[in-house]
Amino acid sequence: MDKITELARQREPFLFVLSYDLKKTHVQSLKNLDDDIFFKIGQQRNYPREVRKTEYYLKKHPLDFKEYKNSLDTILEEIRSGNTYLLNLTFKTPIETNLSLKEIFTYAKAKYKLYFKDQFICFSPEKFIEIEDNIISTYPMKGTIEASLPNAKEKILADEKEMAEHVMIVDLMRNDLGIIAKNIKVEKFRYVEKIIAGDKELLQVSSKITAKLSDEWRDNLGELLKKLLPAGSITGTPKRSTVNIIDHIENYNRDFYTGVFGIFDGNNLYSAVMIRFIEKEDEKLYYKSGGGITIDSNAKSEYNELIDKIYLPL
Repeated sequence: MDKITELARQREPFLFVLSYDLKKTHVQSLKNLDDDIFFKIGQQRNYPREVRKTEYYLKKHPLDFKEYKNSLDTILEEIRSGNTYLLNLTFKTPIETNLSLKEIFTYAKAKYKLYFKDQFICFSPEKFIEIEDNIISTYPMKGTIEASLPNAKEKILADEKEMAEHVMIVDLMRNDLGIIAKNIKVEKFRYVEKIIAGDKELLQVSSKITAKLSDEWRDNLGELLKKLLPAGSITGTPKRSTVNIIDHIENYNRDFYTGVFGIFDGNNLYSAVMIRFIEKEDEKLYYKSGGGITIDSNAKSEYNELIDKIYLPL
């Protein structure tokens, strides 16, 4: 994180890639960026657009439902004990496809994309933070529904479980911003956006929260990011005890999945949460996905959501 602060103090544009637990970091100036790292953040990218020319397939091999339910039941016990109210439970799923990581990355339609050294890719719909003119904004995303369902927007906004989950994350992110900034405001609450999810369209619910940073934020950028991570939308609340539960209950290492990546352009900062994530391990591909668990969660629907989030947005 010291490298982030050093480059930001010099107003040197750079890319940063931070793992979920901050044990792995990659920080590199954009002018010297390795030629096997590609990114898209909003309208900024460092690779040419390409149209998909080949047909593709995607096969999923998810964990057994019984194994999933055992984990969910353990979380429900933790909720009843007051140790967490919302926990983002994730798993890694073996997948098969005829496309390489580079091809998936190049063809994927997403606002935020990263290809990292043929090790992993993400094509994320979720911003983490933006900082422009000393204003920091975060956009927690909670709540997903198929856009093709009748009255889909009305249904997702009226769903009590989704509402409770979203309110908890908004409250958590307000508190997180309060650690580093002032004048916290929820500028937009539960607005709906459409995203492409393979052969489906999804509606996702987000909120926008803003706060005012001091003029010196660039001189302490590494520490600022450290105080905000891991992101509340992919952990839960209360954050510290929930992260401890995640460490004990998930049967794999998240590594860079649910970490963040972004760019500092010399003045402003733009970043995204690394979800919709595929990793290569011993020449095999694994898709990491999950969802938020609350006291009202239904095991079968949560299990189906985990599988539905395994897609290629091509």
